[in-house]
Amino acid sequence: MAKKIYVGNLPFSSTEDDVRQLFEQYGAVESVNIVSDRDTGRPRGFAFVEISDDGADAAVEALNQQEFGGRNLRVDLAKPREPRRGGGGAGNRW
Repeated sequence: MAKKIYVGNLPFSSTEDDVRQLFEQYGAVESVNIVSDRDTGRPRGFAFVEISDDGADAAVEALNQQEFGGRNLRVDLAKPREPRRGGGGAGNRW
């Protein structure tokens, strides 16, 4: 089983391989997902890493507030995504 970790304040030049190498010292990395802006395709400066249970807590402890590519990372266990509310706002305006 793996845990999902949030990695914030990533340098915009970071690649999935860069992030994978950073986390592999703490456990088996199953996946790295650098989040991109859907309109521009540019990285948004954060990622999610799935790492083995035994390495996740150690990675959070060791890497939170550590400098990476000139920026201090924010590393924490990912929280479940909150359900989105329907947008639009027009509704029935009769």
